[in-house]
Amino acid sequence: MVNIKICCIQSAEEIRLAAGHGVAALGFVSAMPSGPGPIADARIETLVPLVPRAVRTFLLTSKPDASAIIAQVRRLGVSSVQVCDRLMIGSYRDLRSALPGVSVVQVIHVQDERSVHEAAAVADEVDELLLDSGRPDAPVKELGGTGRVHDWKLSRRIREAVRVPVWLAGGLHAGNVREAVALVRPAGVDVCSGVRTGGVLDPAKLDAFVRAARTP
Repeated sequence: MVNIKICCIQSAEEIRLAAGHGVAALGFVSAMPSGPGPIADARIETLVPLVPRAVRTFLLTSKPDASAIIAQVRRLGVSSVQVCDRLMIGSYRDLRSALPGVSVVQVIHVQDERSVHEAAAVADEVDELLLDSGRPDAPVKELGGTGRVHDWKLSRRIREAVRVPVWLAGGLHAGNVREAVALVRPAGVDVCSGVRTGGVLDPAKLDAFVRAARTP
């Protein structure tokens, strides 16, 4: 059964609602150059302890500096760090050495053939990959939460080419997640806007998404 991650968590009520559906992980979005869902680190720090221990906590960070990421993760106490931009200063080895027990997840923004090569180049240095539909080279960087679907055939090629678990994100909702899972066969799926109405987690959309994702 595919794992489910609900992203852009905003409140204790959203934690309760999402965790009550038996999801594998919750995502907390820190400062981003664009997109929905960011909340202050101080707010994330108060919410993470409310998450049931069986549920993974992901920090989404746009920081390109390993030292800054390490400090942020240590402060917030999450179990996984999702690097949404390219790591420009420091290395994945620095992250993994400084953060034992914390899963390092690199986002690959799937745009074209280059994305397949980018994924293959970093896969052995991280614990997991997450395939999304951002545009990190846009004038204002898009690092997630776009609501756009990318080419799932490219995502499938990435999943087949790497040895680490792959999460699939980008424009997923109850109406397309079953097809996406069938084609890509990811270890997990990640959703933000597809389960929200007016930026708030919608119980009906969440229930429909979880049911669809778990349908064989």
